[in-house]
Amino acid sequence: MQDWADLWRPELAGKISMVDSPREIVGAVLKYMGASYNTMDMSEVSGGREAVQQNLASLVKQVRLFDSRHYLKAIGVGDVWVAVGWSNDVIPAAKRMSNIAVVVPKSGASLWADCWAIPAASRIATDQIGGRVRGPSPVVHQWIDFCLQAERFKGDVVPGASPNALESPVNISEELTKGRPKLETNLIAGVPPSDILARCELIEPLPEKALSEYQWLINSVQKPENSLVESLRESYLVISSKLSS
Repeated sequence: MQDWADLWRPELAGKISMVDSPREIVGAVLKYMGASYNTMDMSEVSGGREAVQQNLASLVKQVRLFDSRHYLKAIGVGDVWVAVGWSNDVIPAAKRMSNIAVVVPKSGASLWADCWAIPAASRIATDQIGGRVRGPSPVVHQWIDFCLQAERFKGDVVPGASPNALESPVNISEELTKGRPKLETNLIAGVPPSDILARCELIEPLPEKALSEYQWLINSVQKPENSLVESLRESYLVISSKLSS
């Protein structure tokens, strides 16, 4: 697996699971077609909306399961060979399972980020007991610096990529990979190489009209039934009962 086009390989038919998100599903098709994740008008894509719909329909035929909760369980039990999902899910899973590797498509993937906000200071005085004009805590910046310390990320406090890794990637300890088969991955400390990272896109808010078009495209194709989800749930219950007995 190297790029989005690999999802359309005939030998992977029925061997793929994906998160159930219109932005990610249609986004994969758009990246495959050389367009942006944040496309607002499908008529601007080469071939227009019809081409996007056709490529989406062919992708859906390749995918066995669209489910944001169970897509990694499917690869864990061997029902699928490829899972398309979010780094905060797949990176911890890859560390637990020695027979899978994480690959960021060469043409780029979606980016997301946690947003921390400091509430605006209230300028409204109050006569209630204990009331006072409040403002941001004077130690808030120290707290942010503490949370972003590199040592905290080494212990998997936050799965995914640390902002520190974007500036100075950390080498993976040999102890973490000792005894594991060497699989092809292009991540370094949770971050893809700089050339691929430059082609990744932050998922931006889209107007309602554009979001409706994404949803219309999803609704226009026949997605696989959730029978696999039910079997995964049954397997999970069986395993749980055995462990508890």
